Amino acid sequence: MAIEPSTQRKIFAGPRLKRLRRERQLTQARMAEELDVSPSYLNLMERNQRPLTIQVLLRLTDVYGLDPRDFIESAADQSVAEVEQILTDPLFREATVPRAEVQDAAEHSPALVAAMTRLYRAYSAAREAGEAGLLAGGDRDRAEPRLGDSPIDRIRTILQEARNHFPELEEAAESFAATIDATGHDLFLALCEHLRARHGIRVRILPLEVMGDRLRWFDHHRRQLMISEVMDHSGRTFQTAYQLALTEFGTLASTLAARLEPQDELTRKLLRITLANYFAGALMMPYARFHEAAELLAYDVELLGARFGASFEQVAHRLTTLARPTARGIPFFLVRVDIAGNVSKRFSSARFPFAHSGGTCPLWNIHATFTEPGKILTEVVELPDGSQWFSIARTVRRAITPFGRIEPRFAIGLGCEIKHARRLVYGKKLDLSALDAVPIGINCRLCDRPACPQRAAPPALRPLLVDDSTRTVSPFAFKDV
Repeated sequence: MAIEPSTQRKIFAGPRLKRLRRERQLTQARMAEELDVSPSYLNLMERNQRPLTIQVLLRLTDVYGLDPRDFIESAADQSVAEVEQILTDPLFREATVPRAEVQDAAEHSPALVAAMTRLYRAYSAAREAGEAGLLAGGDRDRAEPRLGDSPIDRIRTILQEARNHFPELEEAAESFAATIDATGHDLFLALCEHLRARHGIRVRILPLEVMGDRLRWFDHHRRQLMISEVMDHSGRTFQTAYQLALTEFGTLASTLAARLEPQDELTRKLLRITLANYFAGALMMPYARFHEAAELLAYDVELLGARFGASFEQVAHRLTTLARPTARGIPFFLVRVDIAGNVSKRFSSARFPFAHSGGTCPLWNIHATFTEPGKILTEVVELPDGSQWFSIARTVRRAITPFGRIEPRFAIGLGCEIKHARRLVYGKKLDLSALDAVPIGINCRLCDRPACPQRAAPPALRPLLVDDSTRTVSPFAFKDV
C-alpha cells in the first residue's frame, strides 16, 4: 500500500508497536525476525529511540495485515483530547498539567489513560445521578449507585476504539446481500419475502392511528413486524433489515456485544441494538459496492442515496464505517445536532475531537443549515490545535410529521481532514488555498480563542480577567497561561 507524501516523516510509534507485539504474544526476537530487523533495532523502535521506517511499515502490512495509517494516525491524539476535556472539570482547578505531560502519558501509558478516562466518566455519571435524585426529591440516605460509565458513553468508547468498523458484521451483511440481490427484487420487498419464507414473519405497513408514536413494532406472539406509514421507503427498508439482523444474525450480534462489553448487561443489550443497526446499514449499502460507488461518485452523498435507496443520514453514517484495510474510504466524522445545538449522534473513523458533553461551536455552519433547509453548505474549519477540516452540512428529516405536531429538526455535519477535500465532489471546484478557514472550537468550555463574539462560557482552563474599564466583543476575558 502506498504511503502518502505527507506522511514521509519520522514516525515514532514505539508504544503502539509494543502493544501489537504483546497482543500477538510474540517475543522481541520473533517479531524482529518477521519484520526483517534485528532484535536490538526493534527494541530501540519500541522505546521510541528509532523511528519506524517505510520498510517496517510495509512489513507490518504484509505480515500482520495492518494498515500503515494505524501507526501514522495514532490514537494518542484522541486520548490527549479526552484527558484535556477531563482536566476542564473544576475538580482539577488546582492541578495544572502541561500539555506535554498529557501527550507523554497518552503515548507511553495508553492503558492507564484509558482507565483514568473511564474512572472519570463513572464519577461524572454518579454525580449526575445524584443531582437528578436530589432534583426529583429522592431519598438522600439511599445507597449510592454502582459507579460505571453510562451505557451511552461506554458504547461511544467502543465505537471509537473500533473506528466504527466491525468486519464480522460487514462480511455477514455483504454475503447475505449477494444472495438476496440474486432475486432481482427491490431490497425492501426482497427482505419482506425472505422474512416471511424463512422465519414466518410478516411485514406490515400500518396507519398512524394504529401505530401511534411507534415507528416500528415487532409482535413476537403474532410474528409480525409493523412499520408506521410515516416512514419513507429508505426508513422502511432499514427497519426491515434491522429485524433481519436480530432474527437471523442475532447470535453474531450477541457474541460480538459480549466480547466488546463482557461486564455490564444493560450496555451489552444496547450495544446489541447498535450492532443490529450497523448490520442494517451494511446490508443496504454492501461494503465493496458502496466503497466503489463512493470513490466513483466522489462521495456525493445524495447520488449515493439515490443509487442505494438510502437517506442522506444513512449514507453519511455509512461513510464513517469505511475502514476495511484493503479498501479504505476517506476517514470521515459525523455529528447530528438539533436546532438548539444539542448533539444526538457522533461517529468518527478519523481523529476529530468531539466533546463528551455540551453542544458544538456556534461558528460552525452546521447551525446555519436550519435557515436553508435541504441545502448542502460547505466550510473549511480550523481547530485551536491548528488542524483544518473540510465539512459539509445539511438538514435532514427522519419521518413524516402529521400536521399540527412538532416536527423534529436535525442537521448532519460530515467532515474530513482538509487533505482529503479534493477527493470530494464538494471540494473539487473550490480553491481551498484561497479560502479562509473559520476558526472554531470543540465547544466554549474547551476553547481558548480570545475575542470570540459567540462565546457563551469562559474557557475552563484559563483564569478569568475582570476589568470594569473595558468591554470587548467577547463577554469573558481571560489570562493566557
